[in-house]
Amino acid sequence: MPTLNEIRSTFLNYYSKQGHEVVASSPLVPRNDPTLMFVNSGMVQFKNLFTGVETRDYARATSAQKCVRAGGKHNDLDNVGYTARHHTFFEMLGNFSFGDYFKKEAIPYAWELLTKEFDIPKDRLLVTVYHTDDEAAEIWKKVAGFSDDRIIRIPTNDNFWQMGPTGPCGPCTEIFFDHGDHIPGGPPGSPDEDGDRFIEIWNVVFMQNEQFEDGSMTALDMQSIDTGMGLERIGALLQGSHDNYDTDLFKALIEASAHVTSVDPYGDQNVHHRVIADHLRSTSFLIADGVMPANDGRGYVLRRIMRRAMRHAHLLGAKDPVMHQLVPALVQQMGAAYPELGQAQALIEETLRQEETRFKQTLDRGLKLLDDELDTLEQDAPLPGAAAFKLYDTFGFPLDLTQDALREKGRTVDTDGFDTAMAEQKAKARAAWTGSGEAADSTIWFDIAETHGTTDFLGYDTEVAEGQIAALVRDGAEVKSAGSGEKVQVVLNQTPFYAESGGQVGDVGTIRTEGGHALVTTTRKAAGVFIHFAEVINGTIGTGAAAQLQVDHAQRSAIRANHSATHLLHEALRETLGNHVAQRGSLNAEDRLRFDFSHSKALSAEELSKVATDVNRFIRQNSQVETRIMTPDDARAIGAQALFGEKYGDEVRVVSMGQAETGKGRDGTTYSIELCGGTHVKQTGDIGTFVLLGDSASSAGVRRIEALTGGAAFAHIERESMRMGKVANALKAQSDEVLDRLKALMDDRKSLQNEVSQLRRELAMAGGTGEGGGAEAKTINGVSFIAQVLTGVSGRDLPALIDEHKDRLKSGAVLLIADTGGKAAVAAGITKDLVGKLSAVDLVKAAVVELGGKGGGGRPDMAQGGGKDITNSDAAIKAAETVLEG
Repeated sequence: MPTLNEIRSTFLNYYSKQGHEVVASSPLVPRNDPTLMFVNSGMVQFKNLFTGVETRDYARATSAQKCVRAGGKHNDLDNVGYTARHHTFFEMLGNFSFGDYFKKEAIPYAWELLTKEFDIPKDRLLVTVYHTDDEAAEIWKKVAGFSDDRIIRIPTNDNFWQMGPTGPCGPCTEIFFDHGDHIPGGPPGSPDEDGDRFIEIWNVVFMQNEQFEDGSMTALDMQSIDTGMGLERIGALLQGSHDNYDTDLFKALIEASAHVTSVDPYGDQNVHHRVIADHLRSTSFLIADGVMPANDGRGYVLRRIMRRAMRHAHLLGAKDPVMHQLVPALVQQMGAAYPELGQAQALIEETLRQEETRFKQTLDRGLKLLDDELDTLEQDAPLPGAAAFKLYDTFGFPLDLTQDALREKGRTVDTDGFDTAMAEQKAKARAAWTGSGEAADSTIWFDIAETHGTTDFLGYDTEVAEGQIAALVRDGAEVKSAGSGEKVQVVLNQTPFYAESGGQVGDVGTIRTEGGHALVTTTRKAAGVFIHFAEVINGTIGTGAAAQLQVDHAQRSAIRANHSATHLLHEALRETLGNHVAQRGSLNAEDRLRFDFSHSKALSAEELSKVATDVNRFIRQNSQVETRIMTPDDARAIGAQALFGEKYGDEVRVVSMGQAETGKGRDGTTYSIELCGGTHVKQTGDIGTFVLLGDSASSAGVRRIEALTGGAAFAHIERESMRMGKVANALKAQSDEVLDRLKALMDDRKSLQNEVSQLRRELAMAGGTGEGGGAEAKTINGVSFIAQVLTGVSGRDLPALIDEHKDRLKSGAVLLIADTGGKAAVAAGITKDLVGKLSAVDLVKAAVVELGGKGGGGRPDMAQGGGKDITNSDAAIKAAETVLEG
């Protein structure tokens, strides 16, 4: 009896031998179909090949595609565990032809694989075809030898596949297995077709037409094949069962659940084990593909699945978290086919453990509230919608979780009342938003969020994706379209563009639709929607259109390098300056980073050097940058730093990087751990290099560091190197000799300056530069007085000359006026024996007035001042003499 792993391998190997490229499963989050929440079929990753938008180096492919159906149009969540074939996660085996082969090859391939490779009895198989597809019917007769009664013609869209209201489409043939007349049910197309006797195991789509809006249909130039066969269904069949949960893979997971809960795997509580086994697969694969628990979007669907499984574990009597204990069993079963499971095992286990720990804290209270409400109701009365909403709003119970809990009690929920309570909460939230001080037109984003939902951010994992234009806003109002040259704000259902927050600038890039092309100049966020500020550069873009989204890779790379470097810088500052360092603001742009932090004084050259050295050391370490989702309390418990200005909800992204001998985290070796919602490099080495430009004061008690990374840092180093080379050439020295040569030149310059000053003073004392009265002393009112006008000396030379004159006079007063290019510098001095009788300040003030100046000051024995007009020097001297005359 083949295992599911063997069945998968047999399928892929068969088609590989038929010339098909074996293509790995795409992630569960679709990048090329904005209408899907999760990938739900094998053809999703090939959609653009079928439409001709994309070409690859192969024309036929085969894959085992992981799929999730738990939200949106394809939602099997309520049935999972209670039926034989409903799952939130399943694998779709498929073979595809992109204009290569068609019906004549596809049908024989399917028949040979089923009857020879899988050895399924031919008499247990029958097929359906679209009622007008005579070609497919004839091929089945020829290949399988079927009579007409085993080729059932179906006139409905059950056997006609469409990609959408318009676009590629075509008939399909479905292959059914007859489990035997001991199981109720009739063949497809009969009144009893919903029974379990005849089970569809494979659907082969003949993509041969294109449908247009007017309903017309033409043949496609490239006719293609798209098939899908559920691994779980064919596995059950080949293992002798009609119940998918009886397969080897599910038995292993169910028994693992039984082991950790100590509850019989196949007893009365088997349904709980089935739910846990199924939900373990979907939650683990979603986490491995980058989806994390959240309160909206894909993260909310993940949380619903997780909590549903955790409630069933609770019903099995589990007192402690158990879901994370089952991950090794899943990796053992599926890790070889899907290596991403093993790579993300630690993250999956931690996420499940934390989520279940949190949920168990509220589960008992929530279930008690549910029981209390039921006790007040009549036996068969539905639970009031307001009570169900309270469970959702207060305890985080999704409506379907409440319905699931009531289902076992034979009760229902008043869903209309729930919707009413939800609408009332939204109205209150809108009122709170309007009164929050936001700009008046910001309410439009709340309206858009209410109508279209919030934006799902894909940019942690990709820079390229498809989205659907939900709304266009121009001049504060919604519009249906925007044409070339118009500036418009674009809202999409999902986007890889990061919206400005946490100091990181918004992404730029392009939005392309079938009708137009727009450039995104920045991205911001309000009310949970991402706002792409764009200019249409050609054609027209409109609401509802599918859009190809491309983030500017070069800019995003530079931004995330700066952001990751900021984390290393923060920790390096704390290591160097002390734990008082805390972020007080930041900017992470494509060309630079800026980091404000609490510190009371400028950093020394040694401190700056150590910080830069530490950052570059961890860059060169090239350690992996890890991101985890945690509660704020758990994050703080492992030493995570909160970022200034950020608001944190029930869970946070925790970014860790660098390995130190003594650090933070559970292992005590992580260098930097911070709460951060920004985008980051995958390895610290991706930062490239780090250049610290210097620090400055930002505000009282806050310093600011500016720095460069990557290409900008390299360009800065190149510029500085070129400048150094030019300096070395000018000095006729080697680069390593420049500092010594400059020091010698500066010493020579200082010596020459001193020598020149000395010569000027000697010349002045000798009278060689004197004017207006010479340097001879005269006696005024019994006081020897020297007054002199000098050229060729500066104002700073005057005090020394004053002192020399005072030494020569022994007793007296001196007034010197220096011609400084039409202006005047004035200094006066009084010998010590005359201080108390005369003041140098009085002499300066009197002289300055005549020179067109004001004030002047100093000590009684030495004072200085200045004036605007040197031509009044004689008057200035006369004014000083008047002061001496008394």
